[in-house]
Amino acid sequence: MEKIKQALQQARRERAESVSSNSTVQSRAELDVTSEQSIEYSQTKVIEKPASKLSFKRLISPGRSDPFTTAFKMLRTQVLHRMTENGWNALAVTSPGPGDGKTFVCANLAISLAMELHHTVLLVDLDLRKPSVHEVFEFTSDLGVTDCLMGDAELKDVLVNPGIDRLVVLPGRRNAANSSELLSSPRSGRMIEELKTRYPSRFVICDLPPILAADDAIAFSPFVDAVILVIQDGKTTRAEVERTMELLGDTPVLGTVLNRSAERTDHYNY
Repeated sequence: MEKIKQALQQARRERAESVSSNSTVQSRAELDVTSEQSIEYSQTKVIEKPASKLSFKRLISPGRSDPFTTAFKMLRTQVLHRMTENGWNALAVTSPGPGDGKTFVCANLAISLAMELHHTVLLVDLDLRKPSVHEVFEFTSDLGVTDCLMGDAELKDVLVNPGIDRLVVLPGRRNAANSSELLSSPRSGRMIEELKTRYPSRFVICDLPPILAADDAIAFSPFVDAVILVIQDGKTTRAEVERTMELLGDTPVLGTVLNRSAERTDHYNY
């Protein structure tokens, strides 16, 4: 286990040096911010999505007031405090195993962050073996993040605004057999660095594959500032959580989200 940790630490150092030494960046034409509260998307594809559609997909929306929405606003506030105090803006969401609800949590966290008027949010689908963020928001795309990582497309041609102000999605499109190699490549490091630094008021939220399903998330973890771990009540075991934490190594873990909790929260409302 110690050898694995040392290898991960060495990989993080090498990838950080690769990112800082290479000044080549991808396209920056994503959006024009005219003020904190007004955004005009110049090249990003915009999809109008009524609030009723969001509710049907169990996504929160502006104007809703219920325990479900409150829970994600509380998560948002805690994430903002921790990220801001550390000067971070790139967060990954993952889980020990498949089916724990990481994409569901990732999408709703991104929406809740976008409800704040002082920053924008970019949600990146990096579950290259099983991309599903576009399905959550119910849109299709001819291009995806895999095309960007393979050099077949530019960011400006892939980004989508799913009808929620201040939120942009970089979707997945196709399964990638060489996903871990793509995620650990210098091109991947340059891309995430560009996404992190393009706008000073932006948060980048990455939907990563389950930690125990493949090495993809471990390969990409050096490129993000911190991780949130989603576990499912009654499914995720203590051994799985412990093994996940070991594999994450030195990557900061902001905390865990207990999904599908059996504890009722009906009494907690305003």
